[in-house]
Amino acid sequence: MKRFAIMGSGGDAPGMNAAVKKFVDLALMRGIRPFLIQDGLEGLIDGRIREANHADVAGILHRGGCVIGSSRSKRFYDKRWRKAAYEQLQARGIEGLVVLGGDGSFRAMERFHEEFGVSFVGIPTTIDNDIYGTEYCLGVDTALNTVREALDRIYDTASTFGRAFVVEVMGRECGYLAAISALGSGAEICLIPEVDFDYDVAEARLRAQIAAGRRYVLAVVAEGTKQTGSLARWLEKTFSLETRVTVLGHVQRGGAPSSRDRLAGFEFAVYALTRLEEGEAAHVCVYRDGGYDFLPIKEVVSNRYTLDLTHLSMLNFLD
Repeated sequence: MKRFAIMGSGGDAPGMNAAVKKFVDLALMRGIRPFLIQDGLEGLIDGRIREANHADVAGILHRGGCVIGSSRSKRFYDKRWRKAAYEQLQARGIEGLVVLGGDGSFRAMERFHEEFGVSFVGIPTTIDNDIYGTEYCLGVDTALNTVREALDRIYDTASTFGRAFVVEVMGRECGYLAAISALGSGAEICLIPEVDFDYDVAEARLRAQIAAGRRYVLAVVAEGTKQTGSLARWLEKTFSLETRVTVLGHVQRGGAPSSRDRLAGFEFAVYALTRLEEGEAAHVCVYRDGGYDFLPIKEVVSNRYTLDLTHLSMLNFLD
């Protein structure tokens, strides 16, 4: 019987448990022995690996986070620890890995494959949605819904008191979460790392709107711009609007996964497990053009994700 394992790596994202559940259930149905690696790369190094059955994944579908844990491993940068990780797999006869992770995790897996020939398929798992080659990463839909709900609530207070609110969202150096959230909430201002924000243009537009009766402003700022505080000060000074700052932070990562993230977790896992069954692999499973595909790991880690120009063109407050 073939033996494959699954693990999380890097930041958590809603939908990871759906992928873990489908991996185990489908493997058992196909006569494959599934293994769970606890706490990501750290657990792999230390041998926190156990064979799984249906009971291990029962009742986890609705939960956020990742029941098998995750980690960011500094030790894995050292070849002697990568060798230790490889020996843990060899000792259990594990032939391939499914890795739920992001860019850093995939770079680690690329090195692992080059040095020891370990087969793996990566599932892009990050609310930042910043993995090259895929239009959708597991967890982003739930995060967008979390941000949308927060912005809707903030709008209520902003409109009631005639205030400006500056809301910072996650995303590292990628503005996807901020841009899509701004579009979906009707925000008046959006700052993202990919585009220089023109304060003069924004001032002219807002002055015209305030003259026409606007009493409040909602601004969405991607954390990668590092302009949350300066934008708040600008709004208060330029328009004499009482301004509040809200940093949503890690609340965006948690919570029960949306229906889309649950289904995507299932689908990613099915494709990943099937690819491992077919033989040696060093790929990332991606979603694009309405379907699932695979890209070689080298292509994914050698290129940089860029925002869809269609989304940028919809942000009418950007020039």
